[in-house]
Amino acid sequence: MARVRVSRVAERIKQEMSQILQQELKDPRIGFVTVTGVDVTNDLSQATVYLSVLGNDEQKEATLAALGKARGFIRTEIGRRIQLRHVPELAFKFDSSIEYGSRIEQLLEQLNREQET
Repeated sequence: MARVRVSRVAERIKQEMSQILQQELKDPRIGFVTVTGVDVTNDLSQATVYLSVLGNDEQKEATLAALGKARGFIRTEIGRRIQLRHVPELAFKFDSSIEYGSRIEQLLEQLNREQET
């Protein structure tokens, strides 16, 4: 039963994070960010938010720095929107699976072109 609650909380945090990033944060360093997933510990004390950021490495690092500065505000907003006794500490990480997938797709297309010639 507890695992169901953890996954529900993770999904709600993901939804609220997406809205907060799109509507509330006005920092110009935060570019085009997509929340790809959220992992929450079983005791709901920590949440790791996985992000996909469009841009080069410098823009990604600037986005991560801006989110680090806004962590307190984001936590407060999540606490206000989701009725939890204790709001989890937030950690932000890049989700490289989208980049990895597009790289594999490029390699497959290249192989197909080479086989056709």
